[in-house]
Amino acid sequence: MRFLILIILLFMSTAAISRDTLHLSLKQVVEMAKDNSIAAKQAATTRETKYWQWRTFRSNYQPQLSLSGNLPGYTKTSTPVVQPDGTILFQPIHYDNSALNLNFSQTITATGATIYGTTQLQRFDDFNRNSVLYNGVPYAIGFTQPLGQFNALKWDKKIQPLLYNESIQAYIEAQETISIKVTGYFFDLLLAQVNLETATASLANTQKILKVANLKFELGKVSKNEILQLQLELLNAKKGVGTATRDVEIATLNLRSYTGQEGDAKIVLVMPEIISQMTVSADRVLTEAFANRSDAIAFVRKIAEAKRDVALARGQTGLTATLMANVGTSNSSSDIPGIYRSPQNQQLLQLQFSIPLLDWGRSKAKIKTAEANQKFTEYSVDQDKQTFKQQIVTRVSLFNVMKEQLAYTAEADSIASEKYKIARDRYLLGDLSITDLGIASQENDQAKRDYVQSLRDFWSAYYQLRYLSLYDFERNQKITYK
Repeated sequence: MRFLILIILLFMSTAAISRDTLHLSLKQVVEMAKDNSIAAKQAATTRETKYWQWRTFRSNYQPQLSLSGNLPGYTKTSTPVVQPDGTILFQPIHYDNSALNLNFSQTITATGATIYGTTQLQRFDDFNRNSVLYNGVPYAIGFTQPLGQFNALKWDKKIQPLLYNESIQAYIEAQETISIKVTGYFFDLLLAQVNLETATASLANTQKILKVANLKFELGKVSKNEILQLQLELLNAKKGVGTATRDVEIATLNLRSYTGQEGDAKIVLVMPEIISQMTVSADRVLTEAFANRSDAIAFVRKIAEAKRDVALARGQTGLTATLMANVGTSNSSSDIPGIYRSPQNQQLLQLQFSIPLLDWGRSKAKIKTAEANQKFTEYSVDQDKQTFKQQIVTRVSLFNVMKEQLAYTAEADSIASEKYKIARDRYLLGDLSITDLGIASQENDQAKRDYVQSLRDFWSAYYQLRYLSLYDFERNQKITYK
């Protein structure tokens, strides 16, 4: 019975340890950061803001229906009234003037015109005379057409979709920026864990070697100086374990904080693998970058905005006019049904215009300024494109170099590890000096650090390529997010 209880307690203890340890790969850490980090939430909020701005823009091109009114329009006061002889008398007034208006409008993008319709009803109550009068417009339709003016609707329809698509790609870029950032935190902790593992192994090996050396010292086979050297290395190994433990705690806290991972479970990182079969060419990355990046959309958008500014300058100078027309009916009556019996026709046709006769070259200056700004924008965009291309070519070259370096450091790590094992065995057999053993140990530790650093450089370069192209080269597909 006691044996059974012991087995159960041992099992529960093992399960608890397993639950309190998280084994995470690089890709799992990246996904955690994209889901839970503050940066991810900020990016999602920005994306939502841009979406509703897009919805606001689209609503400008849809029919608009509104109800307005003045209910009540009650007034009780005195007002000055000019008499026939020019004097003024203050007469008391006491009335309610209420109104309801139902309005419909629709814009026409091609011309910038607005078509509208309305129906109105007004009631006037004169409390001093106990009279009621109704006035109304059963219907009225009309349009307003700007002539020779800037058409904001037309230009917004060109630019706003670019801005919205740019915001979508910017959100994806923000996600990939998170990948780059969290990769740094991942390898900070991974390197700290490797250093702790190396320091712990070095401490264990030093203790073992010192134990053997003490036996040899008693037999007179090693000198006192060699024993002192090993004791010093033992102290350094203990200090190394303490320092590495502290670094692990700090790196764990940083990673946990950035990824939004709650709890106090121990985090153990899995060494990332090498994507040896993946090949990346500069031409492919450039093609995907110009197809996917928000910067590529911004190139087109900036030139469109510059052309819009030129059109705005031209639309605000020279002859500007507005043509307005309206047809409908109106009537007044002592009751509501009377408004709709034999209403009177009403028409409106009006042309408003403005012609600058003498502006001392102001109109020409505005247009020339806008045209000069357009040229400057085009030159700036060309320069940005060149910088954009150069950045990508450099990053692709760096990635390929990192890929080669990673293979070399992996081989060097394997060689250094094997060399240290041989050196340790030779020392125990008395065939190697303590100095040579120390050199082999240092080379082994440094080779492990170099390998982790090469992994860091490789994966950082990989996520940089993803960010620059918004393309997943592992799966050979564009990166998209819902």
